[in-house]
Amino acid sequence: MKFRTLMVMVSVFACVLLAGCVERRVMPPPPAPVAYIPRPPPAEVVEVMPAPPDPRPIWAWQKGHWRWDGREYVWYPGHWVERPRHVAEWVPPHWEPHANGWFMIEGHWR
Repeated sequence: MKFRTLMVMVSVFACVLLAGCVERRVMPPPPAPVAYIPRPPPAEVVEVMPAPPDPRPIWAWQKGHWRWDGREYVWYPGHWVERPRHVAEWVPPHWEPHANGWFMIEGHWR
């Protein structure tokens, strides 16, 4: 009887341990809903692009752009960022017109 109880306890313990090893897939969050702004963004601000932080060709300039803060457009100035890959190209964020208003397409690497 003792041996049987011990085997049951070991089996339960093994099941508990193995339950923690099961792969769990985490679903990515759903995409943010598109916000349509009733008026177009202001004209782009003309910026002077400063020299990159160092001469190596690993830097990409991300030009400034307008963002909507819920009440008004706010200018985010341009800045240098390190490329994720040497051949990566930065596609800047930009605003597109739509029947419902204007919406922003986020910047991304390609």
